[in-house]
Amino acid sequence: MTSNTVPAIGSLAPEFTLPSTAGSDVTLSSFRGTHNVILAFFPAAFSGVCTAELCSFSDDYSQFTSADTMVLPISTDWIPALKAFKERERIALDLLSDSKRTVSRLYGTYFEEAFVARRAYILIDKAGVVRWTFVESELGHRRENAELLAQLAALG
Repeated sequence: MTSNTVPAIGSLAPEFTLPSTAGSDVTLSSFRGTHNVILAFFPAAFSGVCTAELCSFSDDYSQFTSADTMVLPISTDWIPALKAFKERERIALDLLSDSKRTVSRLYGTYFEEAFVARRAYILIDKAGVVRWTFVESELGHRRENAELLAQLAALG
């Protein structure tokens, strides 16, 4: 399934499995019932805004885990590039590779002209339901963690 729009608020989040920098595959539904999930699509490893964003997630990692939330950063980069990026920047989170662009397309975040995912955030609750979405209008813009944490707190 390919989509031009992000999943609707209140809809069940589309299922996927992607390889991670941990060396194992990550399946979205594996968090159902135990964790909220933030899908954080980002355009490219090693770029300025993406580096700042992923380092910020690392810095605030404990705040997300305290909110029973897994942050799943997803880019179209290959695993070797993501591993090098994670190591160089000392990123605490595992990164997911959507090198085939299937998940970016499924979630309506794929930017065809640039061959990357747009920077976007999809908040999914413990029941697997989409509760908040935001797609940046410019690749160089990003949400601050305080905004993401406020959205999590609003889940109650």
